[in-house]
Amino acid sequence: MTVQAGQNRAYLQPAFVICVAVLAVAGAGMSLARKQLGLYLKKEPLPLKKSLDSMDEAKLAPYRVTAKQTIANPEVLKSLGTEDYIEWVLDDPCEPQDSPVRQALLFVTYYGLPDRVPHVPEECYTGGGYQRLATNGVTFDVGAAGQTRSIPGRYLLFGAARGDIWHAGRQFPVLYLFRVNGEYAGNRDDARIALNRNIFSRYAYFCKIELAFNQGSVAPGRAEAVKASERLLGVVLPILEQEHWPD
Repeated sequence: MTVQAGQNRAYLQPAFVICVAVLAVAGAGMSLARKQLGLYLKKEPLPLKKSLDSMDEAKLAPYRVTAKQTIANPEVLKSLGTEDYIEWVLDDPCEPQDSPVRQALLFVTYYGLPDRVPHVPEECYTGGGYQRLATNGVTFDVGAAGQTRSIPGRYLLFGAARGDIWHAGRQFPVLYLFRVNGEYAGNRDDARIALNRNIFSRYAYFCKIELAFNQGSVAPGRAEAVKASERLLGVVLPILEQEHWPD
């Protein structure tokens, strides 16, 4: 029996024929489901209504933008996975000069064609050598009295990089949350779940909002950092919702 004949005979085995049939039916079923039920397993790009770096600084009042940072390293930018971001230092004049929450680093990244949820601060800061000292889920109560929204988020506490004798003992908190397809998520797993269950929409997006109180030499306590984050998010989130994020 020739090699070609042996291969042809193998293709006619019941197990092989059944596998091919199952795959064909599954493919046809997925195509039919997409057409008949409106399922979208592969998303299309969904751009921002307005770029993040065009945010109206005046609308951030009482906060003032004191610095705008950019990522110059192309490898770091590539690992970030997007060029739609802002990294601004905000000053809160309502806080005393020596307050550990007087200044905050606002880091917002947007992904209009998401295929994964990117690195979170747990990985980014530890990758930079910092020590993660605490990780907790938190709830941000955002908005004016009587109109408060409870939004899930995450609180992290980092310490100085290992071997850094000049900053030994220095700590700073980082808090973050996600906006995924019009809803909020407090961690990467919940963001992935929200992203994957959006099967009836042609489009998908997510955005990470990160706050770091690392501009001073003294770290705020957890309660103080959460409260300061709630005030800042009460200003930033409505701007993002109304002017930048897709409807």
